Amino acid sequence: MAEDSPLEVRFDPVRATDATALLAMARTFHAEDGHPLEASGEAAVRRIAEGEEMARAWILRLGQEAVGYLVLTLGYSVEYGGRDGFIDDLYLGPELRGQGLGRRLLAFALEQAAELGISTLHLEAETANAQAQRLYRAAGFEETGRRLMRRRVRP
Repeated sequence: MAEDSPLEVRFDPVRATDATALLAMARTFHAEDGHPLEASGEAAVRRIAEGEEMARAWILRLGQEAVGYLVLTLGYSVEYGGRDGFIDDLYLGPELRGQGLGRRLLAFALEQAAELGISTLHLEAETANAQAQRLYRAAGFEETGRRLMRRRVRP
């Protein structure tokens, strides 16, 4: 791949040296979605860069520039037949959206999920983000008809 082509991309596994770039993009993504990262979220991003065993992450690069990232988290589900996963974060810089890179990033996520032995991959999208919902539906994701709920156990 030529590095000077604007759509020539790499998916680089996140390393400890990527923590600053990953954290900067995570802050931007979460603020854009209306839920800024708290200290615990920032600490989680740093742990991912350091090799958290329950998560995998990649930075999307155009040449040497980090322009997006993906975080897959690993779980296990009786209902879904074993190992499942969650696209916890999927981010692409706003200036690059609408050019097919989101589809490529999502296709990469699905490939990685298969390689990790994940039988079902989950994600969530903000209700107002119609563009993301169209992308996910086009890739075969479907709404479950359930409501995602949460309760923090630890800060």
